[in-house]
Amino acid sequence: MVKMDMLSMTIEQWKAFLQTIGEPAFRAKQIFHWLHKKQITDIDHMTNLSKTLREKLKENGKIAGAKEVKKLVSKIDGTRKYLFLLENGSVIESVLMQYDYGNTVCISTQAGCRMGCSFCASTLEGVERNLTAGEMLSQIYEIQKDVGERISGVVLMGSGEPLDNYDNVINFIKLANDPQGLHLGQRHITLSTCGLVEKLYELMEENLQITVAVSLHAPNDAIRSQIMPIAKKYSMEQLLKACKEYSDKTKRRITFEYALIKGVNDSDDCAIELASKLHHMLCHVNLIPVNDVKERNYIRSSEQQVRNFARLIEQRGIEVTIRRKLGSDIDAACGQLRRGYQNIEKMI
Repeated sequence: MVKMDMLSMTIEQWKAFLQTIGEPAFRAKQIFHWLHKKQITDIDHMTNLSKTLREKLKENGKIAGAKEVKKLVSKIDGTRKYLFLLENGSVIESVLMQYDYGNTVCISTQAGCRMGCSFCASTLEGVERNLTAGEMLSQIYEIQKDVGERISGVVLMGSGEPLDNYDNVINFIKLANDPQGLHLGQRHITLSTCGLVEKLYELMEENLQITVAVSLHAPNDAIRSQIMPIAKKYSMEQLLKACKEYSDKTKRRITFEYALIKGVNDSDDCAIELASKLHHMLCHVNLIPVNDVKERNYIRSSEQQVRNFARLIEQRGIEVTIRRKLGSDIDAACGQLRRGYQNIEKMI
């Protein structure tokens, strides 16, 4: 029998299940509270439930969370990188970034990734499987327990393409937003995608208030197709049209992520062309000096060129930021730690 993934269940789903086993519906909120407020990992800790009900829960369900097997803490800025083990043996990464305004975590939505972006370590061995909504939440809960502080922001920017795991990601957002649970405002959730156009249109119809960050990384199809295989399926014109429609409908600003790679996409002409294609949209550009991945041949742009690129975009009326590099001494770039610890048996 396949057991229920308890952390992935909504209160309504709990009410429906409880009805099938002859238990009152009000127990649904109690169970949900234990899982998402108390964040327990053992059903027997639900002390206001009868032993009989707890046994029924153990018989039918499981709390399939993430188990911490490695943690690195940056001596430079306090950034924490976590390596988590899932129940099937898959390994994923999460990162805690501490700011003056609160704690933000970057979580994974898949074990690995199949998008193949050439500057990202997460794609080097493809995707193993999708994560459930509960496994995404579990990353947050385990980090909260570790630091003893509330998480106030979440970015779906770890390993995996969130829109390639659409249903589980939507369920995660709704569970994280639930007032009975983590109660994280949707505006404090950022979903990063390489641009699955059909899924962007689906997401638009959800009418969520999350922030969407699109990994653009090039001003045209010729360059983008060199570094992002997804560009061979969706043209820049198709992608930017979907982004414009998304922004118009939701009234939410789109963030365009742009990893600067020396000699590939960091020229003055690239900056000018990029600005010309975005000037009509509610958006801003987040420039990212590319992380070094030894399996790739890319070199990050110089600091001077990064600043110059930003200046050229800003002069043309596009808001731009330069991402501050965090955790440089602990392999905080996506996929780096996971690849460094492939033999999980040695870590347990």
